[in-house]
Amino acid sequence: MLTRRHFLAGSLALQAQPPRPNLIIILADDMGYGDIGCYGSPDVPTPHIDALAKQGTRFTDGYVSCAVCSPSRAALLTGQYQHRFGHEFNSGPIEREGQINFGLPTGQRILPDYLKSSGYRSMAVGKWHLGARPGYHPLERGFDEFFGFLTGGNAFITQKTPTGRAVGADGDGGRIPAKRADPIRRGNEPVEVDQYLTDVFREEAVKFIDRNKANPFFLYFAPNAIHTPLHVIDKYLDRVASIKEEKHRLLAAMTVALDDAVGAIAAKLKEAGLEQRTMVVFLSDNGCPEETGAGTNGPLNGEKVTYYEGGIRVPYILRWPGRVPAGKVYRKPVVSRDIIWTFLAGAGIEAKVVHDGVDLLPFLRDNNTPHEALFWRAGKARAVRKGKWKLVEFGDQVSQLFDVDTDIGERNDLSTRHPETVKELRALWQKWSDDMARPAWPPRYRKLTVNGTELNWEL
Repeated sequence: MLTRRHFLAGSLALQAQPPRPNLIIILADDMGYGDIGCYGSPDVPTPHIDALAKQGTRFTDGYVSCAVCSPSRAALLTGQYQHRFGHEFNSGPIEREGQINFGLPTGQRILPDYLKSSGYRSMAVGKWHLGARPGYHPLERGFDEFFGFLTGGNAFITQKTPTGRAVGADGDGGRIPAKRADPIRRGNEPVEVDQYLTDVFREEAVKFIDRNKANPFFLYFAPNAIHTPLHVIDKYLDRVASIKEEKHRLLAAMTVALDDAVGAIAAKLKEAGLEQRTMVVFLSDNGCPEETGAGTNGPLNGEKVTYYEGGIRVPYILRWPGRVPAGKVYRKPVVSRDIIWTFLAGAGIEAKVVHDGVDLLPFLRDNNTPHEALFWRAGKARAVRKGKWKLVEFGDQVSQLFDVDTDIGERNDLSTRHPETVKELRALWQKWSDDMARPAWPPRYRKLTVNGTELNWEL
């Protein structure tokens, strides 16, 4: 027989349940491994990102699922290899999207889909790049709010932006447009924005936190900083005036603006008393394109588009006070696909789908290895990492083996000294690849030279 005491006990038990954590992904765009202070930049001040690392765990071997934007984002938000559903290549110009039927397949669930039934409110701020056609909009993919743009790139300033400055990079000629090629949208409606875009995105993120401080929320903060074009305003340029090289100075100023946005988000969480209840992850979607002459992947080999470390190893930080070790440097390989499962586990939400990632929280406690192996594929480019060994191949033109524990810069090809390891890793990769889908649309190409070999990389 149930008594009043039983009901009181049940009520107290419900009250004792900790509130579900708030969840924030801060996704930088094209940020290199050496572009911020806590990953070795000697001249770019990033105190707020560095503070996240001091208050949480910094991963030295943090990987993304692809060396270019859209497939990387598809894997991040689904927690699966993007190859499972054919999202192997980027979109290219917006007019190409309809020609190739581009977009994250609508049958794939993403993080806000899992959160909705547990009372979370979700907002995407910034760059989407997972489909601009009807049916692919963030509001049709589980997000409750959206402020940003739908395609793969955009201008940070217009000719109306006060003190706007530009330098040519990546073939753009340093032009300041009269208006943005892709309009900024609030939900589905285009809005007029002439302020510096990173600042506008920062304010939207802070307002969303303020509106939702009484209930659990997920913020996907994905500004296009620090992707080209190299656009900035004077107040950020003035803070890096000591940097002499022009392109690097502009990129550093753009990074300072992004760091200020991270600081504003952190300050709002503190002001609202939400620090202890919020998981924050910071990472980049891929490495930087060093060919622009602006950013750097630090000690890493290669760059964006390639499957050397410079294309896929990125800054990666996780903070959850009291639950994630503070000041820890974690040296085992992790991947962006782990984030969704770490968030869902922290929120106590089960998702009965294929996991191509893990909940990182127990691994941070016991220091075990989260992944037996990690795999990459983009057309002819392929890579696999198992333990200290990394095999990079490109068609039949390149086959190189590196010990990335001792040779982070991939300078010493050990393939001829360890042919059995090459054979083992190649077989592992082939078995994985055979389980994946074929690309759903064709690639584009970019010629890049790495280790003295020019290759026509697919992206």
